[in-house]
Amino acid sequence: MIKIGEVGWVEKEVPACGPLDAICKPLAIAICTSDVHTVWEGAVGERHNMILGHECCAEVVEVGSLVKDFKPGDRVLVPAITPDWNSLEAQAGYSMHSGGMLAGWKFSNFKDGVFSEYFHVNDADGNLALLPPNISVENACMLSDMVPTGFHGAELADVQYGDEVLVIGIGPVGLMSVAGASLRGASRIIAVGTRPKCIEAAKKYGADEFISYKNGSIEDQVMAMTNGKGVDKVIIAGGDVNTFESAVKALKPGGNIGSVNYLGSGTYVNIPRVEWGVGMGHKTINGGLMPGGRLRMEKLGSLVSSGKLDVSHLVSHVFEGWDNVPVALQLMKDKPADLIKPVVKFAD
Repeated sequence: MIKIGEVGWVEKEVPACGPLDAICKPLAIAICTSDVHTVWEGAVGERHNMILGHECCAEVVEVGSLVKDFKPGDRVLVPAITPDWNSLEAQAGYSMHSGGMLAGWKFSNFKDGVFSEYFHVNDADGNLALLPPNISVENACMLSDMVPTGFHGAELADVQYGDEVLVIGIGPVGLMSVAGASLRGASRIIAVGTRPKCIEAAKKYGADEFISYKNGSIEDQVMAMTNGKGVDKVIIAGGDVNTFESAVKALKPGGNIGSVNYLGSGTYVNIPRVEWGVGMGHKTINGGLMPGGRLRMEKLGSLVSSGKLDVSHLVSHVFEGWDNVPVALQLMKDKPADLIKPVVKFAD
């Protein structure tokens, strides 16, 4: 990111490795809608000559003197969120906010990201995880952000066995919210989306029925489908600051909304007073940045390597070589109908 609205290549020194840290080179990278928000909406403010990217798998090139569990040559999963695990926030259970709100999100926020020949990982023992050998590099990239963010939506909504769940948005994060809700035992999953490619994938991940915003308001369609009762849980994985209005209106009293959507623009979130029970409807809204770290990466890696989760449906476009990074980024910005997630490979 050269500045808001402009991307290009920059030359920088190879980052220095601290005693607890690692220097890695990417095996494959994936482009995220967050990169688009950051560059073209200025969602995190102005940045100058900042290397983009927070989704990849990698090979370890160098480790610090105090790193115990990783060595040069190891192929690793790299989470998008790399907390400082000795922070007070981490000890309080909110590692993703270590050092301040959202400060566990370092890559391409206030620290150079992974779209680079070499990148730095803080607290290597706490943040890296070995890449299972039966996971391809392109699929491994989905474990950086798409899978943990989508699953966190299901966690924030507290999906339980037998719940009826509404998932708003079925891009790659929403698809993983569908998968997470299904794995947690949802009995009925209603998904909001229009692109045929995403609908096809959502069916594979457990979505039962679909709503198009082109056919009227989300809440009216949900109420018609649930005999006026609404759903038990809502996961917001797309939309904007106005989406919360539909979510609240579609939710039963006592229900939970889990939002993992990156709100790239707008000043206030709209909450409808009456449908929120004039403030007393026990309709809980939880919005959160996904947890990062090694343990979560290892568990998600186990889900994929064991065959319990197939992330290959997320990867719609695969490119090779550094020259195709701008191509893949532009593709994510343009979002053609056949796109879910673009990946650029540098190794097999």
